[in-house]
Amino acid sequence: MDDPADHPPVIFPARTRKHDARGLKRPELAIADGAPGLEAALIALWGEDLPIQRCTVHKHRSLLGHAPKHMHDELTEDNRDMIYAEKPAEIATCHKVFLRKWRLKRKTVADSFDEAGDKLFTFARLPQGQWKSARTTNAIERLNEDFRRRIKTQTVLPCAETVPMLLWALMASGQIVMRKIDGWETPSQPIADETLDQAA
Repeated sequence: MDDPADHPPVIFPARTRKHDARGLKRPELAIADGAPGLEAALIALWGEDLPIQRCTVHKHRSLLGHAPKHMHDELTEDNRDMIYAEKPAEIATCHKVFLRKWRLKRKTVADSFDEAGDKLFTFARLPQGQWKSARTTNAIERLNEDFRRRIKTQTVLPCAETVPMLLWALMASGQIVMRKIDGWETPSQPIADETLDQAA
């Protein structure tokens, strides 16, 4: 897999079924950064039908790694046209154009994009107001970065229970501020069954 695990995923899966017994419920959607083994662990725990969204920001970085620098602006623009299209049908059209073009210009770019498959477009099955938040792992990464910055003077935390206690204290004191994620009004709406390719 060509995406480095340089950031934590939004949902890190338990590796064994006993975590279900401890109250870890099956998520409606998992957003992951492409770390090797992560999707396999999610599927092993919660099944093949678990909706998984691959982080589009991590994939974009990976695509740039497969192209020479003089192609970066063009590649970024083509990727943006596809990922930020306003309707699923537009995304599907841009997806086909992207792959057709980059298979000819730089096959490794198209192959890298293909590696993620439909998982790059799971967000398009959600209500449109949720797309911005669901496309990437940015929401949790910002929280992780804020937390790391606040505790960087502490080399070791005494135990696992310290982490949520410290996080809560930082939030309660206003040192870490949470904002509503886009689409918070519609989380109860179910994710559509159709994948992008089926809808195209």
